[in-house]
Formats: sequence, structure tokens, C-alpha cells
Amino acid sequence: MNMLIPLLFDLAIPFILFLLFLLLWYIIVTNKYKKTEYFKANHSNYLKMRTNTGLNGEYLIYKCLQSLKGPHRFLFNVYLPKGNGETTEIDVLLIHSSGIFVFESKNYSGWIFGKENQKQWTQTLPSGGKSQKFHFLNPIMQNELHIKWLKDMLRDYKFIPYHSIIVFSERCTLKNIEFTEHKASVINRNHIQKCVESISQQSKSILSEQQILEIFEKLCVYTQVSEETKQKHIDDIKKEKPVPVVEPIISPLPLNIEQQPKIDEIKEVKDEIEQKKICPKCGKEMVLRTAKTGVNAGNQFWGCSGFPKCRNVVNSVEK
Repeated sequence: MNMLIPLLFDLAIPFILFLLFLLLWYIIVTNKYKKTEYFKANHSNYLKMRTNTGLNGEYLIYKCLQSLKGPHRFLFNVYLPKGNGETTEIDVLLIHSSGIFVFESKNYSGWIFGKENQKQWTQTLPSGGKSQKFHFLNPIMQNELHIKWLKDMLRDYKFIPYHSIIVFSERCTLKNIEFTEHKASVINRNHIQKCVESISQQSKSILSEQQILEIFEKLCVYTQVSEETKQKHIDDIKKEKPVPVVEPIISPLPLNIEQQPKIDEIKEVKDEIEQKKICPKCGKEMVLRTAKTGVNAGNQFWGCSGFPKCRNVVNSVEK
């Protein structure tokens, strides 16, 4: 017994040191995060940002661009009024001396196929020797709508160029994106800084620091909307005709070996496949959850990762 106590003490010391290291690391990254422009605008704590697909995508776009040169300001979750009493939401907006950049963020995996003027695009997730296909709304068209009402809001600044950028996560491959008019740039997130810098270098300096501040203050009010406005926005989205994506389409993968994803990419997607669905209401990923209360307590269901902005449930799984 006398020897056991020192042994336990010796084992406990490394564990305690490890916990202290984790605590110190968390304090450092949290304090660094709280100094960002994203936190000051969004006020979401670090853990919520890291675990929420939508918030994390917005933050990563900001993080890639926070060292961007030239006068600029960021806005997040901008609820712009439409002509019919509804609102349209811009996830990330950058006001830069070279113009206004409007970002549409898509945190998808797998292969992405789409045409610029096609209403629906396709996400393909390989599984074994076959593939599962899911359809989602054309993000270029989604961003066109955002820019339309943004221009209406900033009609006194008709000289400003608008740059539409569709940002997909690094976990997906933009397999075949066809353009006819090049209305937007479609890129993976790790290319976003290079893309924005290239556009800004090709454009002249359009906006002064004072004009950037004026536009920022004009639009900032639309980021500070009430919970009623946010809920109405969600309800209006639910009224729209959903994209039919509930059941996946099964088809063989292409036989061209050079076009096949790498083995580690297939494994990554295969590990995710059973948990992967796309929300037919807003196009974000669905998450498998378990009901904690009510008559369905204990049952699993697919809920939108955009909750509480989107409260859509695709289906339930009996326990």
C-alpha cells in the first residue's frame, strides 16, 4: 500500500500536466479568437464556432483573408430586405478598396458538378464501387440574388464593382464546373486569398477609406436584426420549393483511373457517408441527432446544421 501511493502520484503528474497544457492552449486560442473582427461581429464563442458547420465556414473565410492588403472591412450574416417583405442573407461580405466581394460558403465533401446557368448542381460521394449523388441549389444563382438586393441597398454607389465568389471547402473536388458568362469565381477555400488578391490587383482602387466606412456603417445595421426577423427569414425559406434530395441516386463511378479520388480521400468520404445529407431548404449539411424529450425521445433524426437559422428535419430513424 505504501508503494502504491507514490506510483499513483507519479502517474497522476503527467495527466495533470496534460490537462493544464490543454487548458492553457484553450485560453490562448480563445483569447486570440476574441480579438478577431469575426468574433466582434458574430459574438459566437469559440467552441460554438468550431462545432457549427456554417459558423466555422464563415470564420475560415475570414481567417484566410484577415491579412489582406488595402483598406477593407468585413460583415457577416447580413439580412438584406427584398422587395416582397422577405430577406436574403449574405454569409460573408468584404468591402475592399477594389470593390465589394460577396461570398457564398459551401462546406461540402466529395465531387462537385455544375453549370453556371443550371438551377441544380450535384454533389457525388463515392462509396465502395458506386457513388451517391445529391442535388443542391446553384450557389452562383444564390449569390446573384444576394448581389441584386445589395445593389439596391447601395444604389447611391453605382460605380462600385461587385465580385461574386463561391467558396467550397478543401474536402471536396470541383470536378466539372462549366461557365458560359463567368458571373462568379468558384474555388476551394485554400485558394481564396490568391483569388481575392488577383481580382483586387486587376481592379483600380475604387473606394477610399471614408467610403468603405460609410458603406460598412450603412450595412452594419442589417447584421443586428432581431430574432423575429431571423425566424421569419427561416420561415420564408421553408415556403420555397425544396430541391428533391431526400433519396440519393446510385450510379457507377467513372472508370478513368486518373479521375478517381485518392485512396485516403475515398476513405475520408466513406467514413462520412452514413452521416451525410444535404438540407433541401437551405443547401447546408444535415446532422444526425437524437431527440432528448417528447414522444420521440431516444429516436434519431436528421436536422439541418444551419439550426437555428434553418429548423428543417428531413426524416427520423427509429431507435
